[in-house]
Formats: sequence, C-alpha cells, structure tokens
Amino acid sequence: MNPTLIFHKISYLQYPLMGIALFYILTPFFNEFQIDLDVFNKALVFMGISITFSTLQDTTKTQNKLSLRIFQDPKKAKTFLFIMVVLIIFFLLTGLIGMLGSENKKLSEVAFGMIVFGLGLIGMLKSATEMAQNHRKESF
Repeated sequence: MNPTLIFHKISYLQYPLMGIALFYILTPFFNEFQIDLDVFNKALVFMGISITFSTLQDTTKTQNKLSLRIFQDPKKAKTFLFIMVVLIIFFLLTGLIGMLGSENKKLSEVAFGMIVFGLGLIGMLKSATEMAQNHRKESF
C-alpha cells in the first residue's frame, strides 16, 4: 500500500479527537458555567493531539477552497504562516512560564495543555509550509 494514503487515512482520527476537545470546551455550559481548569487542560491536550493527527494528511491536496486561495497567493500564505509562528511562540512560552513559574497545580496543568497545543501547532506549521510550496502560483 501507499504510505501517503495510509497516513492520510490515519489523519481522519483528528475528527473524533477534536470532538472530544469540543465536549470539554462545552462542559461549562452544562455545569451552570462553573469554570474548571482541568476541563480546559483536557480540551487543550485533545486539540493538540487532534492537530497533530491532522498533519498526517496529504499536503499535495487542500481540504477546501479557502485554503487553496490562501496557499496559492504567496503574500497570504506568508501572512498565515507568520500568524501561526506567533501563536506557537505564544502558547509555548506561556505554557512554559506557567508550568515552571506557577505554584498552583491547576494552572500548571493548564500550562501543560498549552504546551501540547503549541507542539501540535508546530506540526501544523510544517504541513502548512508544505501546502504553501505545493500550491503556490508564483515563486515563494
């Protein structure tokens, strides 16, 4: 079998994982809006894992027309990639500072979730870079 096709099929695990993350995000709405940091940590962890699985998809294809429009235009692609880099730095730095600097166990756990989410975004950045190279109309 084609390894690219196998990884592409495995990438579909992103959807149930994101569904689990969505469940945790919506939990406060069903608990009289009581905010529990454990729930946010679990949501961040599952979103990070889901994003990691999404990076296994075939980067020679886009999932929708909006992505294609962004990746075909070098200026839009660079802007998108820059925003991703800023988000990665934010989540990783905030997570590391929170994990290493917080004495509150709950905040340390949320910081860990932010690190996992940031790591997932690093994989997504790699895939987005490949997609920008594969779909550009002009030289990048």
